[in-house]
Amino acid sequence: MYRIKTLNKISSVGLDRLDRDRFQVGSEVEEEDGILVRSAPMHDYVFPNSLRAVARAGAGTNNIPIDRCSENGIVVFNTPGANANAVKELVIAAMLVASRDILGGADWVQEQAHTPKVDVAAAVEKGKSAFAGPELYRKTLGVIGLGAIGALVCNIALDLGMDVYGYDPFLSVDAALRLDRHVHVVKDVTELYRVSDYVTLHIPYTSATKDFINAEAISRMKGQVRVLNLARGGLVDNDDMIAALESGRVAKYVTDFPDEQIATVKNVIALPHLGASTPESEENCAVMAARQLQDYLLNGNITNSVNLPNVSQEWSGIARICLIHKNVPAMLTQIMTTLSDDHINVENMTNKSKKDYAYTMVDVNTRLTEEAVEELRAIPNMIRVRVLNH
Repeated sequence: MYRIKTLNKISSVGLDRLDRDRFQVGSEVEEEDGILVRSAPMHDYVFPNSLRAVARAGAGTNNIPIDRCSENGIVVFNTPGANANAVKELVIAAMLVASRDILGGADWVQEQAHTPKVDVAAAVEKGKSAFAGPELYRKTLGVIGLGAIGALVCNIALDLGMDVYGYDPFLSVDAALRLDRHVHVVKDVTELYRVSDYVTLHIPYTSATKDFINAEAISRMKGQVRVLNLARGGLVDNDDMIAALESGRVAKYVTDFPDEQIATVKNVIALPHLGASTPESEENCAVMAARQLQDYLLNGNITNSVNLPNVSQEWSGIARICLIHKNVPAMLTQIMTTLSDDHINVENMTNKSKKDYAYTMVDVNTRLTEEAVEELRAIPNMIRVRVLNH
């Protein structure tokens, strides 16, 4: 029986994918084998020795101590693309409310309606011009980050009649194939800044992308640009954005990650982290996270890990050895030599690496003794050894 701990409320649609004959699931579970989490902070979380995997029901993993997980042989999964449609739709809404003062207009109508002796219909006709703004049609949108969300945003913006520029220094083949051929993909983000009436961010938050939008970036943008950040708060330097709003260089800033500093600034539209807040998105993320966690615990397969390589292998033996180790020379040689010395025949083997870490999956034609497992664990730079029996 595998024990799965939930650190947030996870959609029952996802939890139902875990066979209760093989998985015990709940927020009170202890000595857990796996964790299902959304946004709960885990940086101070004490890992039990039993913990083998953390599955994030969402794309961002800033709440998870990735380096500490890797050092302890804990696989971290996320669910890229599961909330993409929800975020895409919010981007369109954000562009609209950044263009026309829909929110301000709606509030103003309520003020008129609650003011005694005001003819609301007459007041609306007289005051509506204060909330006017430009159309999206024939404007230029710059999309930074062309992954699952960015590609959808590009394509729907084209349907709205916009001219679309995209930038992604790590554009994958799969991502490129998702893009409409009419998207102008540029290699220099400055070219995107120069032409865009709207700029939207869809990149992960890392040490390299911190304050991606700063004073220098804003100085290269068109005047009266509208900036959207529905990705991560730390991607935009608040001080520089406030200065740009005050000078008028940025007309509106929409953020899904408000704080005390930015939320009350004029021409900031602050949203309460609504990007993936749809029942469909929560279900999609929960289902994907549960499936990935289950496949790893039962079969050793890794899909959509942020700290280890993707490895999937059909069963072809009696037992499967799953080894997480440092990505250093001679590891495969030592693994194979250890198995050979114990007269264990290898049926199939897959090895892949991701930066400093590697994952090796070996199917063998016999049950392993505890002595053989301990010999594998004793190999220098070995982090975790797990044996599954078919």
